[in-house]
Amino acid sequence: MKFDFDMGLSVKERNRLLHQYGPWAIVTGASSGIGRELSVKLAASGLHLILTARRKNLLDQLASELEATHKIQTKTVVADQANPMGVAAVIKAAEGLEVGLLVVAAGFGTSGHFHESKLDVEKNMLQVNCTALLEVTHHFSRQFVKNKRGGIILLSSMVGFQGVPFAANYAATKAYVQSLGEALHVELKPYGVDVLATAPGPVKSGFEGRANMQMNMSMSPAQVAVPILKALGRKSTNLPGFLTKFLVSSLRTVPRWGKVRIMKLVMGGMTQHQRA
Repeated sequence: MKFDFDMGLSVKERNRLLHQYGPWAIVTGASSGIGRELSVKLAASGLHLILTARRKNLLDQLASELEATHKIQTKTVVADQANPMGVAAVIKAAEGLEVGLLVVAAGFGTSGHFHESKLDVEKNMLQVNCTALLEVTHHFSRQFVKNKRGGIILLSSMVGFQGVPFAANYAATKAYVQSLGEALHVELKPYGVDVLATAPGPVKSGFEGRANMQMNMSMSPAQVAVPILKALGRKSTNLPGFLTKFLVSSLRTVPRWGKVRIMKLVMGGMTQHQRA
């Protein structure tokens, strides 16, 4: 099998993505982090892209780079998924296009003591991580079922498998995503639609700055993008990266109450600077 080390995906794998999920894919949160890296990998596989994020300059720069490098078409949608009109803008941009893949990578986190957090910020996170994800997934799942083909990638997290003190609401939003993805994997499979909930561990993506965390031993977006795309159509959940697999498997036999206490220590270390 011919392998392209620069891309991280074999030619066969890139062809699989294009033929099963092309010609168009939508990526939310495309301007940075995992969303950006998945956009790059999908463009390298020949898929045209609808790219959406909040920051116009980064979005336009990415679109130009992908068009020039991979000779694909792009459409950009500058929208904040915390605004209910954000999803409507994405749906409108996809009208008349044969979309076969939806990647919901938009999201952000908060950390610290829940009772000290700002309610408006926590509600915005719920809107982005859950409500907007629900709306866009519901819309395109109906389209994919009608077409009898398609793929959906939902960005969960390793914190979504139990409660996490000092990131209580963020972990709860990711528990919602994980549960939804697992269920839709089973529901939509008979209609030819593949659903993957991907649950990465710490990733250097700019997330930690917005969440006010300090993360050590984190992976790069490039390290998790390839495992995610390889898992699509083959698994219901994937844990990209060795560190993620190690952390989750280490907790597998621990009772749920014990996992919560362990995650308190882990998250406490990441947010220590807030209380210093």
